[in-house]
Amino acid sequence: MECAFLTVTFVTFFAVYSSFSGDPDWEDVVVAREGIPTVLICTDTTVRGAVAINWKVQPVGLEKEWKLVLSANEKKEFSGSTTEKSTRLTDPNFQDSGVFSLFLLPRFEDRGLYSCMLKQKERTLKEKIILLGILRVTVVPPPPVPRRSPLRLSARVFPDYAVTQITWTAPSGIIMKIERKPKSSVLAKLPEVENDDSGAYVCTVYPWGNSSNSLLAFSVNMTVDDDKVSSLRITHENTEISTATQANTPVPLTCPEVKGDYVWLYWLRADAKKNNEMQLVYKYDRWRGSTVNNKSPMLELAGSPYDAEAGSFSFILTPGYKDGGLYICEVFYNEDAFSKRTTLSVLKVTTSLSSSKLELECLYSERSQVISAVWKHQKKSHRLKMSSKQPGSISTYLPLPITSDTAGNYTCTIQLEKGQTVSATQAVNLPNEDAKDVSVSVPTPSLPPSLSALLLLVPLVAAAVGVLLWRQKHISDRGIEQSLSVISRETENIYENPEDIRQAPPQSSVYMDLKPRGEDDVYKELERY
Repeated sequence: MECAFLTVTFVTFFAVYSSFSGDPDWEDVVVAREGIPTVLICTDTTVRGAVAINWKVQPVGLEKEWKLVLSANEKKEFSGSTTEKSTRLTDPNFQDSGVFSLFLLPRFEDRGLYSCMLKQKERTLKEKIILLGILRVTVVPPPPVPRRSPLRLSARVFPDYAVTQITWTAPSGIIMKIERKPKSSVLAKLPEVENDDSGAYVCTVYPWGNSSNSLLAFSVNMTVDDDKVSSLRITHENTEISTATQANTPVPLTCPEVKGDYVWLYWLRADAKKNNEMQLVYKYDRWRGSTVNNKSPMLELAGSPYDAEAGSFSFILTPGYKDGGLYICEVFYNEDAFSKRTTLSVLKVTTSLSSSKLELECLYSERSQVISAVWKHQKKSHRLKMSSKQPGSISTYLPLPITSDTAGNYTCTIQLEKGQTVSATQAVNLPNEDAKDVSVSVPTPSLPPSLSALLLLVPLVAAAVGVLLWRQKHISDRGIEQSLSVISRETENIYENPEDIRQAPPQSSVYMDLKPRGEDDVYKELERY
């Protein structure tokens, strides 16, 4: 789980001026949590003599209406709207020290502007305005958190214009992905909590403008209850998608139309007989930024109009013939899961050539939803003979050679139970026809082994004949030329079939029969007839 943190997207800066714009009316910003001891700093060591201090507050929402919080005169007589000991001056000897700071344990309703006014003989010496913001942090569920539960860490400052930025940091020190929710709250999530996620999560607040506490960090300790495992509420969509495509052609695998935290994609291979063979082939967690893809590169998250980083999921699959089957997309949001099923058939056309015929075979997967499969020629009147070698296959055969009547486009079409059809076309051209527009070329057969071996013997035979001619010096050049001339009168090939030469008239035919003799010599000259 710690490794997953390393890929979490860092989203931090956001605008906070929806409720405030223009030049601020305060000199200092202080952000505090409810009930946490806080000091509003106000000092002036240059003041001498009898000094009075007035602390007033202007609560948020009460424009220009000030209320007295605490006052003390030169005789150190205190008064004000609060009698609680939780609100007091930090130094009772403020006249001697010049420290007029206010200590308080803030409540939510205490947020607003605070005025520290120093007076001497009814004359105002100094006034300092401080904005106090209250931070609220919410952890759901509260620790200890059941294993595999979605953990939500929410933070908001009131008023929201008191801060410019709020971040959450994981125990590993990695900044977590956050989202700004309505009313300026900031949310970070761990969709599936595991034991490795235990630790201190730190909320850091960056106050607006000048601040006596420029950066505030509040820690939340999160523990995992390993004895409890979270349960999910699963909703299955009633509408199941049935579709088909050609092999290597992209096809969408849509997911439930809900905004989610993470998505899983399951696959049950085509024509499988047992549901326990289902495989988890894709996992994506948008909060951690982690991805597991067991069908890469043929499977990927879909782009626009979907946005996986924002929780809108769909997939694009470019399947091979064996990648048909049942796909189940599950989208998870908090404690809920939503499921959608797609049954996919994949169509593929292959060709094979023999000495007498060309076979066109149409293969299709996920046979359970295919009600028919048929081959058709571009000439509708052309009737084809079809056969099936195995389930999920239909073939037609074309006798060789290909003629103008049998050439053309052959289309295999399958029809699904719900009426959809998908087709694949194979072009078959005449032997001398330009094949530039052929969608799938018919393979050219390789040479028979016997012919290949014969071609390899040709240079050896030629070399042997040269040796024989050199050795047979008693044969005149003229006689040899006459003999070969007779043999090769039509074909000009000295390697005629000996049987053909034997049938020629005795007075004008000469042939040489070359046979193996031993390890040293490859051929032997026999008698001339």
